[in-house]
Amino acid sequence: MIRKVFYFFFSLALPFLLSGNESFIPDPPSISSSNYILIDANTNRVLAEMNPDEEIEPASITKIMTGYIVSDQIQDGFITLDDEVLISENCWRKKGSRMFIEEGSRVVLLDLIKGMVIQSGNDATCAIAEHVAGSEDNFVDLMMRYAKKMALDNTSFINPTGWPDADHYSSAKDIAKLSTLLIKDFPDHYSLYKEKWFTYNNIRQRNRNALLWQDDSIDGLKTGHTESAGFCLVSSGTREQTRLIAVTLKSKSEKTRLTDNRRLLDYGFRYFRTKKLVTEGQNVKEEQVWGGELEKVAIAPIQDFYLTLPLRDFKKIESFVSLEDYLQAPISKNQIVGKMLFKLGEEEVGSVDLVTVKEVKSQGVFGRAWSNIKLLVYRFLMEEE
Repeated sequence: MIRKVFYFFFSLALPFLLSGNESFIPDPPSISSSNYILIDANTNRVLAEMNPDEEIEPASITKIMTGYIVSDQIQDGFITLDDEVLISENCWRKKGSRMFIEEGSRVVLLDLIKGMVIQSGNDATCAIAEHVAGSEDNFVDLMMRYAKKMALDNTSFINPTGWPDADHYSSAKDIAKLSTLLIKDFPDHYSLYKEKWFTYNNIRQRNRNALLWQDDSIDGLKTGHTESAGFCLVSSGTREQTRLIAVTLKSKSEKTRLTDNRRLLDYGFRYFRTKKLVTEGQNVKEEQVWGGELEKVAIAPIQDFYLTLPLRDFKKIESFVSLEDYLQAPISKNQIVGKMLFKLGEEEVGSVDLVTVKEVKSQGVFGRAWSNIKLLVYRFLMEEE
């Protein structure tokens, strides 16, 4: 009887016990991929991962780096999208996925980039590499220099296409980092990854990323497959302010790599959101200036600040301004003077530097002297409190 009464009252109390502010998030889904990572592209927060640093053959996902380099070379003015590229015998003979370019012909660089991005053409990728660096070997040297600059610590490139080689490898984490940089640094180039079809030489080929047909919010990125690498996929999509990147390597089949990737994205979009909490240049506070021609100066975030959290947790975020010291003139514009801290309960979940929005010049000699005396008294009184 007592036990029944206890169960009755416990069942009545359970809704109230669970109605607190804590967000309950399930573990990431189980998938067939042995190496994966799910990150938010704006905040770099990892939402799910398994063996993210293990060195794996990336297959055609390698072409993301080739795309980054050619975009960077165009931006620096060394080459243009209108360049006509002479196709060598070396590139014409490439095996695997092909754009079907012909030896001795000249192909506009933009078409070659589309052939690499949409059709995953090894021949097009080779032609891009030779045009940028003179040879594939020289281009590989460039790839490794870019990889070092990006801090891709578990990556080694031997060719621009991803053709199998024991010394050609990367990791899920490095690929996610590279993909994030591509999206942020070259949005015009990235827009090509959502194109579903490309026709060249009267041959129409579809984008190998079948997720583009399943979800309009997905706009990239790249597939890969070899016997040794298995089935690989990097995908990215945006919903509201949230852009996620999912990397799945060594899935068991073409079908399961789509399922694996889609499950990760669905998990991330369902349970997490990314929001911009403050904007670059947004006045967050006015602070007193000691010894300056102005009594106060506004301070603002040095850059936009995003945070990725379970949606419910945003209501509990608190922000605080922490200054390095009292502000004393002279003060230059955009001088870092402190941080804006964001806390979830007792945990600090992020921060952004705060800068002054304008210059503040010093007062004259007597003005500065009198201000210094007032500051000393103020410090003393504050310490006494």
